[in-house]
Amino acid sequence: MLKRFALLLACAAALVGCASDSAESWVEVRGQRYRVEVAKTDESRQRGLMFRDEMAADHGMVFVHEAETPQAYWMKNTHIPLDILYFDSKRRLVTQQRDVPPCSAGDRCPPYPSDAPAKYVLELNAGQAAKLKLESGDEMKLGPGID
Repeated sequence: MLKRFALLLACAAALVGCASDSAESWVEVRGQRYRVEVAKTDESRQRGLMFRDEMAADHGMVFVHEAETPQAYWMKNTHIPLDILYFDSKRRLVTQQRDVPPCSAGDRCPPYPSDAPAKYVLELNAGQAAKLKLESGDEMKLGPGID
């Protein structure tokens, strides 16, 4: 019984460690650091920020794709307006879709494509790109463990 409890406790500690690692993931753009959730799997990229009612001003989500290709994101079931920022494999900003409104039209929500191939997509609260005065070519720095 004691061994099972110790094993359960060790497993719980491991899970907490994993959660805190993701909670501490960050990206930096124009000197502004954002805590981000990282979406690296097909499932996490498909879900994205769906069904969220709010997001802290200094938070976001970064999507990591396997290859640099043309990307298009949409706002299906997304409740908060976003800036969708596309970065190439060198982490240079190639496209900005600013102030993208929420969409509740299901599969009829419009796509917001990149103008050039992208490997990373950063979603921030709407207005952050304007606040930072982002320009094409700006670099995104990735925190440890994001690649």
